[in-house]
Amino acid sequence: MSQFPLTPTKIPVRTLIIGVDAPYNRVSNIESYFAEFRKLLETNGTEYQHELYVKIRTVDSSYFFTKGKLEEIANFCKEHEIEEVIISDALTSQQERNLEDMLQCSVFDRTYLILEIFEKSAHSAEGKLQVSIAMLKYQKTRLAGKGIFMEQQVGAIGVRGGFGETLKEKETRHIEATILKHKRDLERMHTARESQRKQRLSNRVPHACLIGYTNVGKSTILNALTKSDVLAENKLFATLDTTTRELYVNGIKKGLLSDTVGFIQQLPHNLIDAFKSTLSELSYADILLHVVDISSPNWQDQIIVVQKVLTELKVHDKPMLYIFNKADAIEDTVEVEGMLKKYQPHVLVSAKSKKGLEPLMNYLESWNPHKA
Repeated sequence: MSQFPLTPTKIPVRTLIIGVDAPYNRVSNIESYFAEFRKLLETNGTEYQHELYVKIRTVDSSYFFTKGKLEEIANFCKEHEIEEVIISDALTSQQERNLEDMLQCSVFDRTYLILEIFEKSAHSAEGKLQVSIAMLKYQKTRLAGKGIFMEQQVGAIGVRGGFGETLKEKETRHIEATILKHKRDLERMHTARESQRKQRLSNRVPHACLIGYTNVGKSTILNALTKSDVLAENKLFATLDTTTRELYVNGIKKGLLSDTVGFIQQLPHNLIDAFKSTLSELSYADILLHVVDISSPNWQDQIIVVQKVLTELKVHDKPMLYIFNKADAIEDTVEVEGMLKKYQPHVLVSAKSKKGLEPLMNYLESWNPHKA
């Protein structure tokens, strides 16, 4: 019998996470932003041994961190023999490379962390293709400066590219070809969805779409209103694939209800681009149900994040109902109601119980988009 285990023991990487309070980040509560960063790491299953939280007044174009902070981080990495650093914010490819050289360890940013989570959370064929496109685009920006080996020439006879093509050029061409193939596959899926959508529109079936920040309770509300069992976990990006179910209110069919992928601050642009075909469903919705976690210290900032994405998708002028969820977690509902006056129309609910959802049910009961 072999003396060695069949599965090699995983040696944990010495990891440092760095939460950044940057001048462009105008969240009301920076501690809540850091908590969200830690929640991203938890969702990804990332373990870490050390934490640093730094405030920077300006962003250095080459290293992201200013000289003083950079030296402080470099000393910490050396002292604790750090092998991997994960940063709460997005980096340029140049900043990432320079930091790796300076800190002598692997460096990952917020964009890569979110992409990894999406990669693990995608279950449908369409979702996997969308995430793959976003990841490939990200990797393409990181090819430059990956060492001399990427610049070495590859000699080949009788293949496209020919003699003189570098490894970087070959890898770039491979990535571009894969992205193109994925886009063609997505287009076929999009065509099939368009056919289904045309049938629905011709039948004038009312359609509502749940939108909002990640982990605000959209899937829980979908399950409650449609008696479904869509995955609803207390983690970020539990839902990636658009799910559509029949909507019934007090036993009467009102139309269809769709759940969509949640948004987040600094959502990678490549992901928005990749998911545009799925999110195109919003363009045809009769109403957007904007779910907001009223218990979050940054709920107003989260509304702004969602509104920015809706503007980019050109659906910001759609009829909208604000659903302020998790009302059971707030102490002073009177004070909160005063803050909600500018968000009209709105309902204050708790998706935990049928009674807590009554304000939403009452609104939907009288909702009729086709009423003259």
